[in-house]
Amino acid sequence: KDYKKNGSVFSRPSVRGIIVRGDKLAMIHSLKYDYYKFPGGGIDSGEAHIDTLIREVKEESGLTVLPDSVREYGYVHRIQKSTIGDVDIFIQDNYYYLCKAEDYLVDQELDDYEDEEGFSFSFEHYQKVIDCNRNIFHGPKDKIMIEREARIIGLLKKEGYFSSK
Repeated sequence: KDYKKNGSVFSRPSVRGIIVRGDKLAMIHSLKYDYYKFPGGGIDSGEAHIDTLIREVKEESGLTVLPDSVREYGYVHRIQKSTIGDVDIFIQDNYYYLCKAEDYLVDQELDDYEDEEGFSFSFEHYQKVIDCNRNIFHGPKDKIMIEREARIIGLLKKEGYFSSK
């Protein structure tokens, strides 16, 4: 609670796709800062969550989400001191969805910052992702976001979502 009570607010809700195959997850790896994140991104004004999920997963990973497979998993509410200009408080609700995707890939369509970070898609063993996010220095990247992803994977593990199939 390092933020100014009753200050100005910037809110940016987002969606994240959880795609599990055996003991691996569909993950986006930042080659520049060496961290992993679930594919997904910000919800545009008036855009439905599922539409955002399908769009963002395809743009970042090249995977095509099967719409009928999408199930709510949960969300993480984040509120903290803002680092954006004159804004005092940053709020982000991250909505996580379990889903399946086609086996084929299409080309990524990365934003400039994603391209600059070298976003690369792969299926990675869940423990490798947790270890990387928690044990490697990621430079100036947002440590809260990186730990959030590790915690979600820990919950998935605890709840039995991974198998060696």
